Amino acid sequence: MKKRVVVALGHRALGTTLPEQKEAVKHTAKAIAGLVEEGYQVAITHSNAPQVGMIHTAMNEFGKVHQDYTPAPMSVCSAMSQGYIGYDLQNAIREELLNRGIYRTVSTILTQVIVDPYDEAFYTPTKVLGRYMTKEEAEEEKKKGNYVVEEPGKGFRRVVSAPNPVKIVEIDAIKTLIDAGQLVIACGGGGIPVMQLDHRLKGASAVIEKDLAAGKLAEEIDADELIILTSVEKVRINLDTPNESEIGCISVAEAKQYMAEGHFGKHNMLPKFRASVEFIEKREGRIALITSLEKLKDGLRGRTGTIIK
Repeated sequence: MKKRVVVALGHRALGTTLPEQKEAVKHTAKAIAGLVEEGYQVAITHSNAPQVGMIHTAMNEFGKVHQDYTPAPMSVCSAMSQGYIGYDLQNAIREELLNRGIYRTVSTILTQVIVDPYDEAFYTPTKVLGRYMTKEEAEEEKKKGNYVVEEPGKGFRRVVSAPNPVKIVEIDAIKTLIDAGQLVIACGGGGIPVMQLDHRLKGASAVIEKDLAAGKLAEEIDADELIILTSVEKVRINLDTPNESEIGCISVAEAKQYMAEGHFGKHNMLPKFRASVEFIEKREGRIALITSLEKLKDGLRGRTGTIIK
C-alpha cells in the first residue's frame, strides 16, 4: 500500500506577489514531484494570508471607486485566493511531473469548510488583514458590524475570526481523486469558511487556520502522515533564553506538554502542533513532520525536522 500524505505549504512555498508566486511554486513543485516519485499518494493544502489580503483590499478599493459594485465578503475573497494559488501550483506540479516522465492529473478543488456559528472565536477576532485605514474608514467598517484594531503610529486594520474547522464539504470528491491516484490541492487557505443553514451554506466573515484544516483533511482522507512545511528546519522551544533548543523526534505526550507550557505563539507554531496531535490521536501508527521545504526529503527519512509520533 502506498503511503498517503497531506502536505501543508506555508507562506515561503508560495511567495507574496504575483511574480514571486510564479517563481516560488517552481521550487515547491520539485519537492511535491519528489514525493510522487517515491510512491506517495499526495494531497496538498496551502497558506493564503498575503494573497487573500491582497484580494480583499483590491475588491474593497474597487467597490469604493465604482458605486455599482459592492465590497467582496471574506468568503468570496477566500474562494478567489484558492483558485488563483491553485492555478499556479497545479500547473507547476504538472510541468515538473511531466519533465520527470510522470503523467498524473493535478486538480484544485474549490473547498468549503463548515464552521460552528457558536464557535467562541467569533467573539474574539484575532486575524488581521488588508491595508491600513484612517480613523474615519475604520468607523465605517465598525458601522458595517466588522471588527477593527489600531496599530499605533500606522493606522487601523480589519480583524476577523478564526473558527475551528468542523467538516469538509467536498471531502467525497477529494477522496475519489486521491483513490484514483491523482494529486489534489484542497482546503487552500484553510478552506472557505461556511455555516450550514439547513441545505444552504452561508459564507462566514472569518478565516480558518490552514494547519488545522490540513489536519482535518488528513484525518478525513485517512492519511498516514501529515507534513507541515514552514520557515524552520526544526521547531524551537524556550525561544530567546539560554535554554533555547530544537525539538527532534517527540511523542504526542511531549507535544502536549510543550503546548501546555506555552512554548508556541498562538498563531505561529501552536496550530501546527494542535493539528498534528489531533491527527495522530485519531489512529495508531500516524506521524506528523514539521520542517522546511528544503529539508523535506531528509525529514521524511528521519534525519531532521520535528517529528511527532
